[in-house]
Amino acid sequence: MKSIKVGLLGIGTVGAGTFNVLKRNQEEIARRAGRGIEIVIVADLNEARARELVGTQCEVVSDGNLVVNHPDVDIVIELIGGYGVAKELVLKAIANGKHIVTANKALLATHGDEIFRAAQEKGVMVAYEAAVAGGIPIIKALREGLTANRIQWIAGIINGTTNFILSEMRDKGSDFDTVLKEAQRLGYAEADPTFDIEGIDAAHKATLMASMAFGIPVQFAKAHVEGITKLEAVDIRYAEQLGYRIKLLGIAKRTEAGIELRVHPTLIPSKRLIANVEGAMNAVLVNGDAVGATLYYGKGAGSEPTASAVIADLVDIARLADASPEQRVPYLAFQPQSISNLPILPIAEVTTSYYLRLHVADKLGVLANVTSILAESTISIDAMMQKEPALGETQTDIIILTHQTQEKNVEAAIRKIEALPTVLGQVTKLRLEHFS
Repeated sequence: MKSIKVGLLGIGTVGAGTFNVLKRNQEEIARRAGRGIEIVIVADLNEARARELVGTQCEVVSDGNLVVNHPDVDIVIELIGGYGVAKELVLKAIANGKHIVTANKALLATHGDEIFRAAQEKGVMVAYEAAVAGGIPIIKALREGLTANRIQWIAGIINGTTNFILSEMRDKGSDFDTVLKEAQRLGYAEADPTFDIEGIDAAHKATLMASMAFGIPVQFAKAHVEGITKLEAVDIRYAEQLGYRIKLLGIAKRTEAGIELRVHPTLIPSKRLIANVEGAMNAVLVNGDAVGATLYYGKGAGSEPTASAVIADLVDIARLADASPEQRVPYLAFQPQSISNLPILPIAEVTTSYYLRLHVADKLGVLANVTSILAESTISIDAMMQKEPALGETQTDIIILTHQTQEKNVEAAIRKIEALPTVLGQVTKLRLEHFS
């Protein structure tokens, strides 16, 4: 069979890894794909650097339109990132009948429905394994491997930067700002880490996984997103003393009322495997009604791990390029006509357990007042820890773990607790998941 011709948009870290792995393993890849896969043109604004990377092996241009309009290109790999130029070029490529491979989770989480609709009309494939969890084949698992299951929930450590920071805060007892600077020095965090530390990157990925798990449209705007910037070292320490670890999780959960889609710091029992994922590694825990809980672990970023996922998509397309669209795996795992309108629940209607830390005056009756307010709000206590004040101090911390309740109940109780004259400052609230 004739070789598949590929055009590459962007040859940064992942693009260079893709080019190098494809070149190094071309024979093995061709054996799997049943045909050769060849990059024939590369577009990058830094044309000189691109030429240094690819040499004379393919054409190098600075204008992405020359790639998406190239008559010989069968597949366009989009590794530019962002929403603007990337969206424009992807839609042009689709209009020209070219298949798409992308690692751009931001693009798909915000404009995925439009892109998938355009691709369906043209009968081309859009593959995006590299968009979620780097080299971990979680998209393949959700779209194909777990297709017999009714997925109940997904919980993922899907941002390596934040997981590195939280691991360091726990190991060293350092505060967030100190560890962030170290992460930037080591190259784990960008100069502007906002998308990572504010949870936005994880929310893009969680949005895509939720759509594949539950057969719903891509709805990033409805995700509840909290980052780790306000997390304090003292809460990591208290969680550890209570038998928990704190991770930034992307959670998608099916309930009778609708779908929970949320990203936030979460307490997890330390005995759970996912609680022990450290450093910059990623892990995704998926629970299906037939298979139970399955865990996918590996490198969530990096040049060659992500390139591994990009090339896996290239091979899939090479195998199915001549198949009719009806024989291909649907973009979001479910047939387009079967996409559901299940609502995304607002965070106030989410039901989970909670960690509450109160800084209080060490006076008689403080605990009684707090527990009375919780009881009035139908919140039951699972565990509690009251720290002895330091010598000469008149203030201390009370830590409360609740049983499951709705978020709006907890928020109402916190407002009343903060109004007590013996409660000093704001109550710290973190969510807790057992995944049992």
